[in-house]
Amino acid sequence: MTIGELSRRTGLPSSTIRYYERERLVPSPPRVATRRVFEDDAVAQLAVVRLAREAGFTLSEIRRLVNDFGRDRWRRLAEAKLAEIRASEARLRSMAALLTKLLDCKCPDLQVCGRMIGRASSRPRKASATVRERRAPGTTARRRRPERSTTGSS
Repeated sequence: MTIGELSRRTGLPSSTIRYYERERLVPSPPRVATRRVFEDDAVAQLAVVRLAREAGFTLSEIRRLVNDFGRDRWRRLAEAKLAEIRASEARLRSMAALLTKLLDCKCPDLQVCGRMIGRASSRPRKASATVRERRAPGTTARRRRPERSTTGSS
């Protein structure tokens, strides 16, 4: 099939197919009178590349994936990418929490806001149920005294 037909069947522009060919993500097809003639399996190869791109794989990772194809290769690359995505999820959750706090912020300026954040982050976390259960019956956790400022007020 011609590159135009492959483009129609995959939904990828011809320029993208040529780019993937240059990047060795798909094998170069044989040429007949200077025209590329793609086999039917090129559709499946491009589907794998597209899926990998949509999943967040880099071109370098996709190249390793398709050129060193094997069951273990898929597994190792998938595990590494999954760990990367989970780390990104954690960062995004943290960013969302910060942005939510900023949207709810009533502080008059950045310094006040910074002090409030500092106080909140230095507070001890609530004890989990398992920690409370380990305490002797009838005892409670001691409350922490508020810290006193050693500097005079300004």
